[in-house]
Amino acid sequence: MSAPLLEAIQLAFTHDDGTRALAGVSLRLEPGERIALIGANGAGKSTLLQILAGVRTERSGTLLLDGAEIPASAPEGLRHRIGLVFQDPDDMLFMPTVLEDVAFGPMNLGLPVEWRERQVREAMERLEVWELRHRPSYRLSGGEKRRAAIAALLSLRPDLLLLDEPTAGLDPKGRHALERILAGLPCGWIVATHDLGWILPRCQRVIVLHEGRVFADRPVAALRDDPEVLIRCGLQVSGADRTCPWCGAAG
Repeated sequence: MSAPLLEAIQLAFTHDDGTRALAGVSLRLEPGERIALIGANGAGKSTLLQILAGVRTERSGTLLLDGAEIPASAPEGLRHRIGLVFQDPDDMLFMPTVLEDVAFGPMNLGLPVEWRERQVREAMERLEVWELRHRPSYRLSGGEKRRAAIAALLSLRPDLLLLDEPTAGLDPKGRHALERILAGLPCGWIVATHDLGWILPRCQRVIVLHEGRVFADRPVAALRDDPEVLIRCGLQVSGADRTCPWCGAAG
């Protein structure tokens, strides 16, 4: 059996104030998978994404990329293959124009100019921000900023994209545009979100975090048949107030 794209074994992380964010998280991610990462506030979703992308390095446990261990002290291998879109896209857009933001990564990798220009344009056209290339980021809408941030990572041609609450602050038009773009991405992705009605129908698999641990890891259809998982993890209410996370209808 071939090695998964990314494997985490007993990942643990504790904040400086002593709060435990992750407590023995293990999971396997295959190339091209589309995964929802869900959990109540404080479950550890953002921390897990940051560790998987090599942004946070103060962790214990093992991370394997293509079967090779990536030490916590040397996360560069992760950063070159896995892209993280932060909750606030303003954290990722800092150059004078959108074009310069998207080109920043390929330029710093030292790619030949012809390759760099092709990758940047392809990413911007896929994310529908090419026509915005000369604008500064402060003149973009929330949805446009989100797409520009994704384009900046896609220009590096990652194997996996991690998106942290990508629908936060988006109107219905922005949510629809993001849905269309995610469906056409050439790489796998993990979306961490509370927006279950939006993400679950678009995924193959769901990972449920609860109190820093993997509470459930199963295909979407299996989770649909077991709503008690959502109730026990604080993601859905029980009784007459219950609503369907897939369609929003009352249960």
